Amino acid sequence: MKNEIQTAASQPDEYLPIVVGKRVGLAVNHSSILYDTLHLVDFLLTKEVNVVKIFSPEHGFRGNAAYGEYVSDERDLKTGIPIVSLYGKNRKVPAEQLKGLDIVIFDIQDVGARFFTYISTMHYVMEACAENGVRVIVLDRPNPNGYYVDGPVMQNEFKSFVGIHNIPIVHGMTVGELANMINDEGWLTNGIKCDLTVIKMQNYDHNSRYSLPVAPSPNLPNDKSVNLYPSICLFEGTEISLGRGTDFPFQVLGYPEPAFGDFKFTPVSLPGIAPHPPSVNKECFGIDLRQEKELNEISLKYLIEFYQKWDQDKPFFKDFINNLAGTAALREQIKGGWTEEEIKASWQPGLEEFKKLRKKYLLYKDFE
Repeated sequence: MKNEIQTAASQPDEYLPIVVGKRVGLAVNHSSILYDTLHLVDFLLTKEVNVVKIFSPEHGFRGNAAYGEYVSDERDLKTGIPIVSLYGKNRKVPAEQLKGLDIVIFDIQDVGARFFTYISTMHYVMEACAENGVRVIVLDRPNPNGYYVDGPVMQNEFKSFVGIHNIPIVHGMTVGELANMINDEGWLTNGIKCDLTVIKMQNYDHNSRYSLPVAPSPNLPNDKSVNLYPSICLFEGTEISLGRGTDFPFQVLGYPEPAFGDFKFTPVSLPGIAPHPPSVNKECFGIDLRQEKELNEISLKYLIEFYQKWDQDKPFFKDFINNLAGTAALREQIKGGWTEEEIKASWQPGLEEFKKLRKKYLLYKDFE
């Protein structure tokens, strides 16, 4: 179709002239495809590009490692290219692994939430390349949650691999836009700058709704889970199950007590997807979110409701909630009985400042 979104990877004329004759590393995973089926590694090899090394993020090169699962270095069986894990002993590319490389291409499908770790991997790829004189090319992809901005802006004290930028939970930017922001705002260590090129998409804007051609991670299997993810992932900082170990992760909520709802599900161990899910092998009672309308803002409704139903003699929140929220305030506000409207009002000053900054880096028409 004439107006169909064209990812940067699907426009090889824009980047092949840059990489032909160079020694190239690729920060990629299973989502790094062009024309909806062809993997970038395979495509570049058919064009006789000298692909020397692959760098893989959380979930591994093939996207089949579970949440938080250690990913080891290996060698791609199909091509023989060595794969360096950036979710094992290293989060950042070791300097010795960049020796002899001219360019690293980053091409990974993000979902637009601060705590989805692919943008943290991009940050560290940019930083390592900046420190070692290697050029970076980001092949831009749509943000399936790119049509709104919401959530508390992360505070420095809660910086972690699930949040290393002072941005809200939903930043409303593509990886290419965010890469430019990271670079030009001096967010890399010591304000170092990366030799960065972003290849833009065609026919994309921030009003676009984009259905991902492949699941970005094992527990985000469909568009509904991706849409709910920025809101539902906050439950990772609680004792509540969000459906890991079922056929509908990030689409249900529950706990092994009938007070939490009429919908029933039982999480089980799923190797490579959810080997140790919360409430494993226990019948959970809760709610099914699969028929809920599309979210265009973060919903705190369910987090507040589940907290109010919780036995207050037991801890509901884990400390990890502060890393996910990027602030200690959210936990204290919910414990203090704040309404969703009051909590979201407290985010607005930070959001207004971020929105001004964001506008400087947009490569595509903004949402209305």
